[in-house]
Amino acid sequence: METAHRASGGEGGVLGQGAAVQAPEWTVTRWFNSAPLTLHGLRGRVILLEVFQMLCPGCLQHSLPQAVRLDRALRGDRVVTVGLHSVFENHTEMTPAHLGGFLAQSRITFPVAVDAHRWDGEIESPVTFDRYRMKGTPTTILIDQDGMIRFHEFGRFDDGTVTGLIRRLLPPSPRG
Repeated sequence: METAHRASGGEGGVLGQGAAVQAPEWTVTRWFNSAPLTLHGLRGRVILLEVFQMLCPGCLQHSLPQAVRLDRALRGDRVVTVGLHSVFENHTEMTPAHLGGFLAQSRITFPVAVDAHRWDGEIESPVTFDRYRMKGTPTTILIDQDGMIRFHEFGRFDDGTVTGLIRRLLPPSPRG
């Protein structure tokens, strides 16, 4: 899969660089705060996919609180926030049992999936993380209504930037 990246224009492609690419389906082992979700089942909605590890300082201090704020501000028929807990280190400290308590304590109510792992001969490797060719956590991914990746970036972004990108992906509201 080509990597889809960052922000500022580009007709028919990723907001900023090259052509949009089809988002691979998620391979997960468990869901919190929701029945299982699929990309196909979310077609017609813009997806804010926030990929995190619960012990990641950038996730704790910025991306998860931001995802909570954006979920509250944008939640509805046209936008859905989904968390993906994608562990690539400290596996014994970041189990699904620990994650459930963390989500409750952090007041995270949007759907959160646990990335599946596979043994690659040396380490336990997160499947969806690898499939999306992520660099680390936090990673923010925007998927449009047709299932195309329109933004894929590692790091920190201000709320206004992410909100602006999401609004650019939404079709105009019908006037009543």
